[in-house]
Amino acid sequence: MTTARTWAVALTGVVGHMVEVEADLSNQTPEFKIIGLPDKSLGEAVQRVHNACKNVGLSLPRRRLTVNLSPASLPKQGSAFDLSVAVAALAAGGAVQTRSISRTVHLGELGLDGRLRPVPGVLPAVFAAMRAGFDTVILPHANEAEARLVPGIDVRAAATLAQVALWHGAEVEPGDVEPVESISTASDAPAQLDLADVIGQEAAVEALTIAAAGGHHMLLSGPPGAGKTMLARRLPGILPPLTDEEALEVASIRSLAGESVRSLDLVPPIQSPHHSASVAALVGGGSRVARPGAIVRAHRGVLFLDEAAEFSRVALDSLRQPLEAGAIEVSRAGFTASYPARFQLVLAMNPCPCGNHGVRGAECACPSLAIRRYATRLSGPLRDRLDIELHVARVAVARTMSGAQATVTTATARERVREARERAAARWRGTPWRCNGEIPGARLRQLDLRVDPKARAPLDTALERGALTLRGYDRVLRVAWTMADLAGVDRPGRDEVGGALFLKRGFTS
Repeated sequence: MTTARTWAVALTGVVGHMVEVEADLSNQTPEFKIIGLPDKSLGEAVQRVHNACKNVGLSLPRRRLTVNLSPASLPKQGSAFDLSVAVAALAAGGAVQTRSISRTVHLGELGLDGRLRPVPGVLPAVFAAMRAGFDTVILPHANEAEARLVPGIDVRAAATLAQVALWHGAEVEPGDVEPVESISTASDAPAQLDLADVIGQEAAVEALTIAAAGGHHMLLSGPPGAGKTMLARRLPGILPPLTDEEALEVASIRSLAGESVRSLDLVPPIQSPHHSASVAALVGGGSRVARPGAIVRAHRGVLFLDEAAEFSRVALDSLRQPLEAGAIEVSRAGFTASYPARFQLVLAMNPCPCGNHGVRGAECACPSLAIRRYATRLSGPLRDRLDIELHVARVAVARTMSGAQATVTTATARERVREARERAAARWRGTPWRCNGEIPGARLRQLDLRVDPKARAPLDTALERGALTLRGYDRVLRVAWTMADLAGVDRPGRDEVGGALFLKRGFTS
């Protein structure tokens, strides 16, 4: 038999597609060709496979060898197909058993000496194989720990092509070869930051707790040194830990980004790109391969944009669609990749370029036009998607020197957030929503959840005067429900609605 088949996985975003790798030998002029929409790096697999097979003692037959990647209409990228191409080619020549490889998924890049090198995206690829009903996947030794995070599939880790061929019945000496280790290490665990370090910002700490309890997006504005960054970086510590399913989603994205994943991290991630980041750095993309951007890497966690007014207007406005949809599509000429992007946005900015506008005792040297231009760097549609807009003032020197500490610690705030989220989860049981920040406005206005007219009177007045859009109206209602959950009451009253309105626009009831 001159035809053999095995399987690999093509990734489009975080979605894996099973690819049948067919190899065929024919009595024509000797040639080795890969077809089925391969990219340049996959086309170069011909030379890697040829040299790897020869150097482990498994030379390919000198006949025309054609390898087809099916479905042929699906674009394939990367070197992760090397192992499957080599195994199918060897099986077509009779060196390994065709039956053994027919229901096995092979992933990995080949070195010229036959060693298997790690590849990114192994976790979502193995997930796709498991969902498709495959029982066994063979991959490089460096990707073993990551692959074993997927339950219900037999993971075999190999150091060389010879070892894989031996498992499939080849007569070859595997030798004693040192496996290739991953050169990409997992990102360092974030330092444990405590809210008790924040001095004299009780209102800001309470707003941060409200944001964590409801999953609300927020803007912190104020002069330099007021503690905006300090507050924002403590938000992940008071968020509830990730569930196992959410942790697997986060780990899959880390794997696509090229990070080494050895275990599940239940702490929500935080991404803080520099203000010089481009649209592609935030959204993700690439000419041939769609790489996840900061928005995607912040999935199930926090996206913190410090010095938000220094980001380009186009980059900031790219956040608008994923804030609403919780997902993002990266479209290029040859492909469209979908990524999950359900993150909590925190923006921090100064009141003007020098940072002293409106600060008592400080002198602002910025022209009035520069101040107005700086304030409008955040577009109206983007600000309309923020639930909380809080001004953070500098703490008085006397209070700082006295050592007055915030009474709220990360542990106590986390417990309050947990209890509020449990109340919200009980209310939204049986729906696709988990927290108040995800609830559609139309649902909040339905009869069973409608807030008493007297309680929402200031909110209705702000809407009638044009001080709020209908989207802003709904966002105030979401924050009011979160404040009610934190207070342990069944439904928002006038205090909760008034407090939510103040956090949104600085209005009092």
